[in-house]
Amino acid sequence: MSKEVEMKEVELNELDQEKQPMTGETPAGTEKNGCVRVKVPEDTEVKFTGLSKEELMRVAGTAGWVRTRWILLVLFWLGWVGMLAGAVVIIVQAPRCKPIPEMHWWNEGPLYQIADVSAFSGDNGFKGVEEKLDSLNQLKVKGLVLGPIHSVQADQPSTLDFKTINPVVGNEKDLNSLLERAHKKGISIVLDLTPNYEGAAAWFHSAASVAEQFKAACAYWLHKGVDGFLVSDLGQIASTASWPSIQAVVQTNATEGTKKTALMGSVTSVSVDDASLLLNRSGVDLLLTSLPDLTQSGVDQAQTINKLYSSHPQTSLGWSLSGRLLGPLTSRSSAVPIRLYHMLLFTLPGTPVFNSGDEVGLKAGEPLDVIWDLESSAEEKNETAKTVRVERSQLRSFFKALSDLRGKERSLLHGDFASLYSSASSFAFLRLWDQSERFITALNWGDAPVTMTLANSDLPSEARVRLSTDVEKLAVDDMVSLEKLQLLPKQAVLLSYPYAG
Repeated sequence: MSKEVEMKEVELNELDQEKQPMTGETPAGTEKNGCVRVKVPEDTEVKFTGLSKEELMRVAGTAGWVRTRWILLVLFWLGWVGMLAGAVVIIVQAPRCKPIPEMHWWNEGPLYQIADVSAFSGDNGFKGVEEKLDSLNQLKVKGLVLGPIHSVQADQPSTLDFKTINPVVGNEKDLNSLLERAHKKGISIVLDLTPNYEGAAAWFHSAASVAEQFKAACAYWLHKGVDGFLVSDLGQIASTASWPSIQAVVQTNATEGTKKTALMGSVTSVSVDDASLLLNRSGVDLLLTSLPDLTQSGVDQAQTINKLYSSHPQTSLGWSLSGRLLGPLTSRSSAVPIRLYHMLLFTLPGTPVFNSGDEVGLKAGEPLDVIWDLESSAEEKNETAKTVRVERSQLRSFFKALSDLRGKERSLLHGDFASLYSSASSFAFLRLWDQSERFITALNWGDAPVTMTLANSDLPSEARVRLSTDVEKLAVDDMVSLEKLQLLPKQAVLLSYPYAG
């Protein structure tokens, strides 16, 4: 009876949710509608403790695990040996880099001749040259050829004094300061020791009569810190009995770990055969020749360059189309734009040599101080002067761009040379080195357009323009066809293409 009463009470107390009053009031002792309190017992976390040491030892010794360990060990060593063998095969089959030829400081950039030190420096002598070193360094010049600066009267052998500096250009203290500053910038100093530089013949009446004085002068100036010597009319002194001892003085000056001293010679108005014979006979470090000559046939130019390149290391070839005896580069031929000479000299296999002012197209008789007047605004109202100044500034930029490329591209710095095309007034050649970028120089100095058919197994169908004398027709980074390369009159272009394997 009591159980029935209890069950009824439960049923009466458990009202449906729908029948609960919707007021916000909650009778005392009751919960809010729809609220159910459920107490869920907390789960007991089960932690995996792994196998105990004793269990592991029992399992490790079973036949299955021993076999598995051996299989994994064998697979590891097979994989290691396979990777080692693969690495060896890749190394063996990979193309090997060609060894870099031995080069010296005069092979690494252009040489810059300053025959008239006083005029170049604005009558400040060595001090003025020192002030211009930053500008020359921007052009990547690696060596300055100064003078001659010694004391002598024209055609008077008795007045020759190699060890005394002409007071017009400064004194020994000024020269020492120039040497120190130039060396800090990586620029070497070469003295032109041509004895009778103000007279008719470079070596007076006989080179043998002053050869011993010349040798003593080399020893003296090497002790003062100069980096080399240049002599004009090399054939005269190289044929004397004193020449081997002169070479010995210069060559033994450099000790191990120091840069080599350069013995340079120059010749003008000689054939390619005579220049080649003189280079062999004299053994100079660098021979400056007035070859090639763009006033002649492109076929002749190709033969000249091929003969010198095939017979001598390019590290001994110096291309000098201007200088104290030849005058500025602009005097070579008014029919050939100076940009063509810039491109030719910088891309031939050998050392380009320039005269002061060549970088801005200075003409014979013009004052050298205009080199430093490119930014002057003194003549802004003179349209002609402005035009000339702009042209010179653009020429210098073109010169600098070529010098920059030559300094950083191995194909141009010490790469192989191959002639691609030549005609009466045009010439094209290839420079390539191992796996480096290849370069093509193409020049047309004639008065008519030319279409070049370039032939070489290494050539692709197209190449990229790196520098051009006519940026409107051949803009930088344009791609041009090599099957029929077209050049307008007085036009030159430097192209490049990647190594293809």
